[in-house]
Amino acid sequence: MSFSKQEIAARAAQEIAPGSVVNLGIGLPTLVADHIPEGSDVWLQSENGILGMGPFPYEGDEDPQLINAGKQTVTIVPGGSTFDSATSFSMIRGGHVDLAILGAMQVAQNGDLANWAIPGGRVLGIGGAMDLAAGARRILVLTSHVTKKGAPKLVKECSFPLTAAGVVARIITDLAVIDVTPKGFRLVELAPGVSEEEVRAGMDAELLA
Repeated sequence: MSFSKQEIAARAAQEIAPGSVVNLGIGLPTLVADHIPEGSDVWLQSENGILGMGPFPYEGDEDPQLINAGKQTVTIVPGGSTFDSATSFSMIRGGHVDLAILGAMQVAQNGDLANWAIPGGRVLGIGGAMDLAAGARRILVLTSHVTKKGAPKLVKECSFPLTAAGVVARIITDLAVIDVTPKGFRLVELAPGVSEEEVRAGMDAELLA
């Protein structure tokens, strides 16, 4: 067994302190919005210009003018606001985002993050990832433990173009919760039914128990 995508998102929601300003990256991180407890006073920020982003709307309730950075329709909670992208990036670059939850193609044992381009693949642009990785106070990565072809995503050194160096604090994969420490990757928690050996086998780096 392993964590499902929704279980990864639910586990990530446990990392969010009440009152935090949190940015959710494109893809898997967007699911976290559906797992934030009511009354926690968490403010979700989207770099295209939203503070107070809510969960995905029910079918039929979508507003095409309310979208997140991944162009998905979203909701806005009471008290939320919209603004231009210049203001949004001023928030990010000014250090006002407490936590950024991002996807990743690779994470190195020193916390380097690669999440925007694969050499030889189609490149759509880095978007806001570099600003978020450098500007947010803490970076949490959500990703599968290995690629669809079985290649490790947690590595000694990134071979893909970097988004930012030494920024990742914690990683939640479908197999485990892993911290980045000065000595390398450290195991925090295993998914139900997953062994430490399975986690190690899917990594190209040492795992500290």
